[in-house]
Amino acid sequence: MAQSVAPPTTGADTPAALPIRAILPWAVFFGVLMLVLLYFVGAEQGATSVFSGTDVHEWVHDGRHLLGFPCH
Repeated sequence: MAQSVAPPTTGADTPAALPIRAILPWAVFFGVLMLVLLYFVGAEQGATSVFSGTDVHEWVHDGRHLLGFPCH
């Protein structure tokens, strides 16, 4: 049976730096996504509601309590 040996490393490998131009679109996307999710969990009911009724409230009810939003 043949044995394989990993080549020795010559030092600590440093990860390649990512330019800001590559990260910025993803950061904006996730920031907007978080704001939208926070809106639907925390404020989607009442004067600022986008959808009428209580459907969204019922879908995110437990999430509201988990994040500390009072809802009733």
